[in-house]
Amino acid sequence: MKIGCPKEIKPQEFRVGMTPDAAREAIAHGHEVVIEKNAGLGAGFTDADYIAAGARIVDTAEEVFSRSEMIVKVKEPQAAERKRLREGQVLFTYLHLAPDPDQTRDLLASGATCIAYETVTDARGGLPLLAPMSEVAGRLAPQVGAWTLQKANGGSGVLLGGVPGVAPANVVIVGGGVVGTAAARVAVGMGARVTVLDRSVPRLSYLDDIFHGKLVTQYSSAGALAELIRTADMVVGAVLIPGAAAPKLVTRAQLKEMKPGSALVDVAIDQGGCFETSRATTHQDPIYEVDGVMHYCVANMPGAVARTSTQALGNATMPFMLALADKGWKRACAEDRHLLAGLNVHAGKLTYEAVGAALNLPSIPAAEALAL
Repeated sequence: MKIGCPKEIKPQEFRVGMTPDAAREAIAHGHEVVIEKNAGLGAGFTDADYIAAGARIVDTAEEVFSRSEMIVKVKEPQAAERKRLREGQVLFTYLHLAPDPDQTRDLLASGATCIAYETVTDARGGLPLLAPMSEVAGRLAPQVGAWTLQKANGGSGVLLGGVPGVAPANVVIVGGGVVGTAAARVAVGMGARVTVLDRSVPRLSYLDDIFHGKLVTQYSSAGALAELIRTADMVVGAVLIPGAAAPKLVTRAQLKEMKPGSALVDVAIDQGGCFETSRATTHQDPIYEVDGVMHYCVANMPGAVARTSTQALGNATMPFMLALADKGWKRACAEDRHLLAGLNVHAGKLTYEAVGAALNLPSIPAAEALAL
């Protein structure tokens, strides 16, 4: 198969869809790999690294798309990239379609087969291609939240860990999954007082065990969250419904009850955000204020640490990429129901029910798409 990897064009996105190691593996399997010139520089990979792996470097994204049967990326295709997709081509990347009707419409019109990292599953019920970036984003959340709290950035001027004689910050983490656990680990390490909310009692028990009482666990409800945010210095939104729009858990009216200069860090912004006042921002202009509360809503948080993120993502995606290339997408998905769960769009049909529900569009089961 001819596999192409273009340079990411989303603002401040420095990751790259294929590492040189992934390119080398694909070539060892008998495939051709085409990389856009300088695609890996933001993550510390040079064109020479890819050439040494056996890949071919081309000058433009147009060449990558026109030469390739499968496109491997990181972020959802931008408008210019969507125009380059064609019928029968496979796109393997993050999509996050539920809050993005324009992208969904364009992908349906393209006729391409689009497999989303974030909905591929595993035998344990996890999301193996989302997990590494969730881990990165979760660990970043307290770090960027602490920066947002600095007075020069509009925050309340509270130091996350406090100092002797001065109380540390109160950090509330909504969701105890991969993001929430990673965020809790860093926030606890920074000396904050941390409360994690989740609706799974077994998950809360697990968190209580692994943190040895260094944080507070609480069953999540609207009332519990409303009470906690009144005294919170930072709230981390870490709630995920696979493939679907994130639920809005904090309303604008509730912002008036929060402390002035407190910070909301919305890690769920890729799926529309879990705060009513969230809107996607960039690394270049990451924060904004609503009713005295600072919002950090960067839609590609792991892009800030592109080297680590690219390597972690590449480790996770490589086996699936190789399966798609070795077998073709239909056979690969037919033989692996977890990869089939990643199929979101095929031949003008939406194949992921949660996306259809979020956008009020018809969908078909992914298994039916195998016959199209």
